[in-house]
Amino acid sequence: MKKLVQAFKAYDIRGKLPDELNEDIAYRIGRAYSEFLSAKKVAVGFDIRLSSQSLAQSLREGLIDGGSEVLDLGLVGTEEVYFATSHLKLDGGIMVTASHNPKEYNGMKLVREQSKPISGDSGLNEIKDLVESRDYVKSNNASLYTEKSQRYDISGEYTEHLLSYLNRESLRPLRIVVNAGNGAAGHMIDNIEANLPFEFIKVNHNPDGNFPNGIPNPLLPENRQATIDAVIEHNADFGVAWDGDVDRCFLFDENGQFIEGYYIVGMLAEAFLNKEPKAKIIHDPRLTWNTIDIVSQAGGVAVQSKTGHAFIKERMRQEDAVYGGEMSAHHYFRDFAYCDSGMLPWLLIAELVSTKGLSLSQFVAKAQSRYPISGEINRHVLDAKSAVQRVWDEFIDTAVVTDITDGISMEFNEWRFNLRSSNTEPVVRLNVESRGNPDLVETKTKQILALLEA
Repeated sequence: MKKLVQAFKAYDIRGKLPDELNEDIAYRIGRAYSEFLSAKKVAVGFDIRLSSQSLAQSLREGLIDGGSEVLDLGLVGTEEVYFATSHLKLDGGIMVTASHNPKEYNGMKLVREQSKPISGDSGLNEIKDLVESRDYVKSNNASLYTEKSQRYDISGEYTEHLLSYLNRESLRPLRIVVNAGNGAAGHMIDNIEANLPFEFIKVNHNPDGNFPNGIPNPLLPENRQATIDAVIEHNADFGVAWDGDVDRCFLFDENGQFIEGYYIVGMLAEAFLNKEPKAKIIHDPRLTWNTIDIVSQAGGVAVQSKTGHAFIKERMRQEDAVYGGEMSAHHYFRDFAYCDSGMLPWLLIAELVSTKGLSLSQFVAKAQSRYPISGEINRHVLDAKSAVQRVWDEFIDTAVVTDITDGISMEFNEWRFNLRSSNTEPVVRLNVESRGNPDLVETKTKQILALLEA
């Protein structure tokens, strides 16, 4: 009887060390990936976690034994794996990372040619089956390891790609706080620094898998203070903080105020539509009114997609959308193989701040006033299905618009909400917004939470 591997999730691989993920499983993932894709050449990168190098080593050995050549990218951000895969026209790429999970975890993100994501419905389950069965067809090529794996530095080519999005002549000297969270963002900042007229105030800059300043996840309010303090102390124009593998970036205005990702989506949508009128913009269903209004006013087309990177990327390809954004601070770009990047958003924001002569707080003030939000609220519930049903029953008769693209979304004349169940844990996630009425947001949020907790 085959032993089940617990680390495979809906969109990626993520598990606790060493029981759910270890070197043996990493090797088997490499073998299975190589065989499933018949991959001739694969990029492999890893984050700063203490276990990442050894897992990546075993993964590379498995890939080679499965018949693949490997480009070893070394310590990188996830987006550098995406870039290398598409830019170098490889058959696939794997990033060893657990992103913002606790340090006793690790994982992998898998893509195929053109950096198309491999998730549960596009090959991840088949790879899992091979990992569990060990029923490999191809022969072992272990003796070829040193010949089949070569170190490749993608940083120069990636730096050029990042800079290609900017009109550097329009940039003005800005003072920007950059908090890498001791993750993988530090070297990326260092690589572009000489090409930009910005003064960087570097916080928690050096990579350290011990996470001496906490797990890099700025979505948690308790992880924001170092960035806030640095922005205020240095009188910075704005601040940026990243999670561990750099696929999300979070922004703070010149007063140290955290900017919800929802409002950044609107800013970036407008920036792209200024350059490409009538383009399509993809957004998720959780918070929508501000994005739809901005896209409409700028002459673009707003297209809603189910939440999650695999769904967003697939919809962007279908629509040939120039940009896609999620309120969770994932931002996707057509010219970046439809992938998400944590570097491009803040660079584009810096260009906007430079060219428009407005502060970041001024940019978002109108949107914040027009569409106040609750922020995403997570609640643990014993029975998520019954909890969501109670909310549905309460509001269905008065809803003006109802949508089940992802969870339930209901719109009323002056407010709306989205309620989703987690795929992996007994948690429901609530987002509420209104038309210019923060008190209404608070009232309706309390009402829905009471229903969930009944």
